[in-house]
Amino acid sequence: MTTLKDISKACNVSLATVSKALNGQPDISEATATMIKLKAKELGYLPNSAARSLKTNKSHNIGLLFVDKTASGLNHEYFSSILNSIKDEVELHGYDVTFISKGIGNSAMNYYEHAKYRHCDGVIIASVDFKDPDVIQLVESEIPTVTLDYVFNNRTSVLSDNIEGVSQLVRYVYSKGHRKIAMIHGEMTAVTRKRLTSFLKTCYDLNITVPDEYVKEAIYHDPKSSALMTRALMELDDRPTCILYPDDFSYIGGKNELDKQGLTVYEDISVCGYDGIYLSQVMRPSLTTYRQNSDQMGREAAKRLINEIEHPKIILPEVVSVSGELIEGNTVKDISS
Repeated sequence: MTTLKDISKACNVSLATVSKALNGQPDISEATATMIKLKAKELGYLPNSAARSLKTNKSHNIGLLFVDKTASGLNHEYFSSILNSIKDEVELHGYDVTFISKGIGNSAMNYYEHAKYRHCDGVIIASVDFKDPDVIQLVESEIPTVTLDYVFNNRTSVLSDNIEGVSQLVRYVYSKGHRKIAMIHGEMTAVTRKRLTSFLKTCYDLNITVPDEYVKEAIYHDPKSSALMTRALMELDDRPTCILYPDDFSYIGGKNELDKQGLTVYEDISVCGYDGIYLSQVMRPSLTTYRQNSDQMGREAAKRLINEIEHPKIILPEVVSVSGELIEGNTVKDISS
C-alpha cells in the first residue's frame, strides 16, 4: 500500500508538503500541489479515512435527511436535482453522503441517533415533517444542520423564493387578461403557506376577487388528486379561466381530466405549473411554469453546512433565498382583448 512517505520520496518533498497538497491547504504553490496529486494517483495512493478521522476529529460524512410521503422523491426531477447537487458539492470538498432514517436493519433509531451512529459531521434536512419531534431533536442537538425550505431559529436555511415565484405567475396570468384565477395547492406545509399567501396577496394587490371555491387542496406530485380538484373547479357555475397547479407533474392529472371533459388547454382553459422540470417543456403545449433553481439550492446547502463544520466559531446562521425564473410556455391564452 502506497503511503505518504512513498509520495514524499518520489516527489522529493517533505511529508508535511505532501499532506498539505492532498488536503487542499493553500500554503503551497499550485504547481507543487498538482505535481504531488498526480504522483499520488500514479502510485495508486488511497487515503485512510479512519486515520484521517482520528487526526481531524471529523468523519467527513454528511447526513442527508429526506422523507417523501409519496415515495417518489428520488424519481422526482426537482428533488433528485437537489440531492444530486448536494452529492456533487460535498464530494468536491472531500465529504461523503449518508442517508439518515429511523432505523438500521431491525434496530429502531431516531434521526439524531442514526446521525451519531454514522458519525455525521452535519446533516442537511431536505424534505420532512418539520414538526416531527425527532426532527426538532436533531435540529436542536449539537450536530450542525442546514434545512431546505424551512426556517428554524439559530440554524441556516436555504429557501426557494416561493413567494416571488407565485407572485410572478399570477402577475403574468393577469397581464394576459385573466381575472378568474384558481389555485390547486399541495398539502399544508410551510412551503404551501407561503405560496398560498403570495397567491392571495398578489390577487388582492391586483384587485382580483378569489372565491373560496377557487382554492383547492391536493397533494404534491400526485396527478390523481389534482385531477379530482380540476374536476371540482370545472363543475363550478362560474369556473375559472386559469388554474395554477401545485407542481408540473401534478398538472398531468389536471390535463387528463380536462381532456376527458373535451377541453383544450390554452384554447378553452389556461394553466400554469410550478418547478420547471424538463417534462414541462417537452409536453405539448409546453407548460407555463416557474422554474426553481434546485441545483443552486443543493449546492448552497452543502457549502454552508461544510463551512459551519470547518469553521464553527465564526459562522452565524443565515437564511439564504434562491430565486428562480418564469418560463412563459404556451398554456396561458391572452384574453385581454
